[in-house]
Amino acid sequence: MDTTTLKLRGMSCASCAKSIENAILSVPGVNECTVNFGAELATVEYDPAKTNVTVIQQSVDKAGYSAYSLQDENAITQDNDADRTFRLRELRKLQRKLLVGGVISSILFVGGLPMMTGLSLPWIPTWLHNPWLQLVLTTPIQFWSGESFYQGAWKAFKRNTATMDTLVALGTSAAYFYSLFPTFAPSFFRSYGLEPAVYYEISAIVITLILLGKLMESRAKGQTSEAIRKLIGLQAKTARVIRNGKESDIPIQAVEIDDVILVRPGEKIPVDGEVIEGTSTVDEAMVTGESIPVQKQPGDEVVGATINKTGSFKFRAVRVGKDTFLAQIVQLVQQAQGSKAPIQQLADKVTGWFVPTVIAIAITTFVIWFNVMGNLTLALVTTVGVLIIACPCALGLATPTSIMVGTGKGAENGILIKGAESLELAHKIKTIVLDKTGTLTEGKPTVTNFVTVRGTANQNELKLIKLAAALERNSEHPLAEAVVKYAQNQGVELKDALDFEAVAGSGVQGYVADIFVQIGTKRWFEEIGINTNLFQEQKDAWESLGQTVIWIAIDGKVEGLMGIADTLKPTSIEAVRKMQKMGLEVVMLTGDNRPTAEAIASEVGIDRVEAEVRPDQKAAVVKSLQAERVKRKSKIVAMVGDGINDAPALAQADVGMAIGTGTDVAIAASDITLISGDLRSIVTAIELSKATINNIRQNLFFAFFYNVLGIPIAAGILFPIFGWLLNPIIAGAAMAFSSVSVVSNALRLRNFRLKGEG
Repeated sequence: MDTTTLKLRGMSCASCAKSIENAILSVPGVNECTVNFGAELATVEYDPAKTNVTVIQQSVDKAGYSAYSLQDENAITQDNDADRTFRLRELRKLQRKLLVGGVISSILFVGGLPMMTGLSLPWIPTWLHNPWLQLVLTTPIQFWSGESFYQGAWKAFKRNTATMDTLVALGTSAAYFYSLFPTFAPSFFRSYGLEPAVYYEISAIVITLILLGKLMESRAKGQTSEAIRKLIGLQAKTARVIRNGKESDIPIQAVEIDDVILVRPGEKIPVDGEVIEGTSTVDEAMVTGESIPVQKQPGDEVVGATINKTGSFKFRAVRVGKDTFLAQIVQLVQQAQGSKAPIQQLADKVTGWFVPTVIAIAITTFVIWFNVMGNLTLALVTTVGVLIIACPCALGLATPTSIMVGTGKGAENGILIKGAESLELAHKIKTIVLDKTGTLTEGKPTVTNFVTVRGTANQNELKLIKLAAALERNSEHPLAEAVVKYAQNQGVELKDALDFEAVAGSGVQGYVADIFVQIGTKRWFEEIGINTNLFQEQKDAWESLGQTVIWIAIDGKVEGLMGIADTLKPTSIEAVRKMQKMGLEVVMLTGDNRPTAEAIASEVGIDRVEAEVRPDQKAAVVKSLQAERVKRKSKIVAMVGDGINDAPALAQADVGMAIGTGTDVAIAASDITLISGDLRSIVTAIELSKATINNIRQNLFFAFFYNVLGIPIAAGILFPIFGWLLNPIIAGAAMAFSSVSVVSNALRLRNFRLKGEG
């Protein structure tokens, strides 16, 4: 079986995603298909002996949509600009339609207030409700702004299905085309003793409000592809290849296995390979998430897209193209995003029965009134009333308004929430997976321990750190930065160093005020004959805590020892305790060695630790946690991380949470961003999720309540008993009131407070 990922275009609702799934699954040879409405991706598993990608794409085209493959090498890069241009063009088009619709709908609404309310409002000119003026104003909204609804309804009709587009098209068309009759033939209505009322404003307002929901949805969906685009942007564009003794810069797509590549200081490593000549330090934060550069020498592995820091070296290309580490990361993010089951909103789930039922009721209403009562006008009025009151204005606003207020409230609390899917899942989370470096910890090396041979008498400690920092400030190594920052915090003044020399992978040396200072590793000191037995116990103790130990020597003798570590964030312990109090299982996931990981975990109170995990394994760990069962249900797992290396795991998790102080790629791959980096925001996000989802459910209840109650009344069910008949104007007012109820209820979220807060 082969697997392909398709980028989709043309979807307007979750029903469209289901239609595409069914179309692809109908292709002989397709074994499995998952369509992600939010990411606009389809992940398809198929038998290459029975079908191919072209046939699958054709099945999508026949369903009324379009698809292109992301599997070909550089497909994402090639289509990046085109996809961005397409999305921006569609967004601007939607914005223009919404602007025009909003202005005209406001005029129509004000003009229609006297008729809708039955009140005398002398401050509103009567000409604002002139049928001919309303016809002129409404027509562009009906057929230009509402064009997408007609197109969606037509697609659904061709597939023998019905969607929300169908109901919007039918309801607004009923109001519009019915209004043409009293506009052109008002005397016909007066002859039957009826007021020739028009309902243009209903059509215009409904279309405008639904477009507002579509705009909000489109903006949320546009974020899903940013992770992929930014990952692609990490790779180098060219490689300096040595062929036949000559150096030449070539595109990385042209690099072949066994090519010898030269990398200079500050350059990105273009592809994966093995060092064959030279030494340097490489920033592998993209791979490991760790901020301290790694020493590289002949025989060591280097990874594409990592950054060379201090020296030049040559390496042999081992993995190129789709086989590189970065390409695998891209693929993992793609697959994880595409495999997420689309979260169907209730409004879309019920369309399968709601829309056909409403249409059937409208037709039945017309037939009964026409055949039983023999009154065409009353038959038309009741039919239009049914379609208008059933028009899903409130239904379309139920989720977006709550999301708008909920996400705004989240932003106030330093939480960026990308859409309804993450909000819907956040309150169901059972397990929180926390990355260590940059998430639980600060992500910056800091001096944590410092001892000297001569103690603190006569300011010996300050004198030694002054000498050490004066030398280290000539180095660009992160450990050197930690030493300099430590000295600056002590308020010491630093002198210039002379004859500075950096010994790759070992340390630094030079003269400060005619004093020979050496700072480096135990191995280096032993190689040059400096005795290191003095601080052996401290070294072993600090290393057991996951600290990096550096030695300081003056004139060839050890004078001090320094432990450097990545310290915990001040709020990490409290955050973990609060999560555990909520009944959440907290897991720490890191590429660090186990002793370091367990030491940190013990400090913050985490019992379950997954250590020594590579980035390409992190997503698998998250997946295994998701497979664990709780009361016969799979766990809902959240991943919290900050680095590029966390991106696949963030995408794989049911809810990905990125630290706002981390990388752009991690943020793009996540569902929720914690702007401040404070892990206590996780608790706030979960509580906000609960409040928002409850609010959405209330809104949906309001929306359906009006329909369930109003449709039978509009159909005339009370007429035989009480002689009551729902006028379409009242139906329109009821529909409008349902929208007001939904919006007003959503605004209550602005009063959200964490439990325990005032």
